[in-house]
Amino acid sequence: MAEEKQVVLVPDYLTVRQVAELIGASPIEVMKRLIANGIMASINQQIDYETAAIVIGEMGFEAQSESAVRAREEKEKRAESAQTWRKVYSQEKRENLQRRPPVVAILGHVDHGKTTLLDTIRRANVAEGEAGGITQHIGAYRVTHNGEQITFLDTPGHEAFTAMRARGAQGADIAILVVAADDGVMPTTREALNHARAADVPIIVAITKIDKRNANVERVKQELSELGLTPEEWGGTTFVIPVSAINKQGIDDLLEAILLTAGEHEIVANPKAAPTGVVLEARIDRSRGYIATLLVQNGTLNVGDEVVAGTAYGRIKAMFDETGKTIRSAGPSVPVAVLGLHDLPSPGDSFETVKNEKVARQLVEERMSARESAKGQTARTFTLDDLFSQVKSGDAKELTLIIKVDVQGSLQPIVSSLEQIGERSAAGIRLRILSAEVGNVGESDVMLASASKGIVIAFNNEVDTAARRAAETMGVEIRQYDVIYKLFEDIELALAGMLEPKYVERTIGVAEVRQVFRISKVGAIAGCMVTQGEIRRNAKARVKRGGQIMVESSSVLSLKRLQDDVREVRAGFECGISLANFQDYQPGDLIEFFITERATS
Repeated sequence: MAEEKQVVLVPDYLTVRQVAELIGASPIEVMKRLIANGIMASINQQIDYETAAIVIGEMGFEAQSESAVRAREEKEKRAESAQTWRKVYSQEKRENLQRRPPVVAILGHVDHGKTTLLDTIRRANVAEGEAGGITQHIGAYRVTHNGEQITFLDTPGHEAFTAMRARGAQGADIAILVVAADDGVMPTTREALNHARAADVPIIVAITKIDKRNANVERVKQELSELGLTPEEWGGTTFVIPVSAINKQGIDDLLEAILLTAGEHEIVANPKAAPTGVVLEARIDRSRGYIATLLVQNGTLNVGDEVVAGTAYGRIKAMFDETGKTIRSAGPSVPVAVLGLHDLPSPGDSFETVKNEKVARQLVEERMSARESAKGQTARTFTLDDLFSQVKSGDAKELTLIIKVDVQGSLQPIVSSLEQIGERSAAGIRLRILSAEVGNVGESDVMLASASKGIVIAFNNEVDTAARRAAETMGVEIRQYDVIYKLFEDIELALAGMLEPKYVERTIGVAEVRQVFRISKVGAIAGCMVTQGEIRRNAKARVKRGGQIMVESSSVLSLKRLQDDVREVRAGFECGISLANFQDYQPGDLIEFFITERATS
């Protein structure tokens, strides 16, 4: 039996002296080996990995590329955190897992033929005349190619794809990036690519509209290579398939590429497990009531199962496949339309089965109560300041950034400098630049950050109104900078766990005292009209009289609307207010309610 060689991690470039130090040999011996291979190099001369690997191998060691190993490890770690099905199936016994059909999402620019491509695949592979029953469109469908099934998500667009990820669902196993042969790579194409890469799913490229007179497939391949999607025929690893939906050209090649890609990855499930999956879409039918499209990801869903999907629940009365055919059960990767829910779930909600309706109602009530409690509180997925506490506790593993800058000339220097800061980090936190583009911060950037638990960095540019609104809803931090050194300093301090959070006060509402009531054993109650915003029971309050502060940061003892205790009162309504440590109310006093929150920059 041959003796196993010791593995040595080798940088992309290193000196002859460094080669000798890696394997504990004499620099002279390394130089002799190089000369024997026809390479004359001095002791301080740099050589590349390939050259060093030959010498290291001859001297009884096994060379491995340090950068390749690091990239592979980071990809595996990101995949483990990004793909929900990996977490689900890791809890299953290995012997119970079986291969399942791959689930495919189609992404790309709005006018590049995504919908037409989906329609062509469906018409060519789904038997005609079967449609009927409940609907011909249930948000997903299956096709069969060479005896193997593929499930397509019929919701084109990276917004829907990422919205599902932001809600905790990993809807797809493979992404197809659609690029038109007459247009080439567009800004939206780059966005879609960033979203697919963030999901850590394999990417196949379909070059559409090759039947057009101005189609230029080779130019598109060149543009793809510049984005890191080098076609296989050019020595890369990406399937790039030219297709024409109109002429049905290349469709079989695309389906074959999907099956080959699926074969290289462990796409599995346990058909015997308790059924779980994701909601693809939901709607109300006048004659049938609530209809939800579910994608089963693990286990087998049956008619009669009691299902909870988000805050909707019910017993499945009927189940239909994408052709409208009534079915009794659905296994992994099978999309079904179901009847029987008492409410509409939201796309991206996870579903599960429970023992009975009593358990389902209890679970939904708990979720609705938790949602109600969270109202008025800004959700926070992750902030740059969070690293301060996470580094100390050892929980921080990765800082993900989405970068938007004003001009192309600023982009590369900022990215290069941040990568260098990441390499110097001694806290063991990886810096991952998920996207780096020119332009204002848009809603798509916020969605990407939300789904990837990342932070948006904006340099010398604006944040769109829709993006700012989405950031507040999703709890995404957008940090704006106009001084480049401040940007670098904050990232460096954050990676070191030294960027302490800053807090600011935000006034949420104002109430004017109209009348004062004095009640024995209770004290003074201020009868008020809310004049601005909304006031909350869990906020702090200050009393102002003629511009002078009478009491600061007082807790709210009670907040009543008529005779009822309430959590909040909005502008235009009357209420009764009692504050801690203050009794001297006078008509005309203003009571300001405020909360303390992290500063965003």
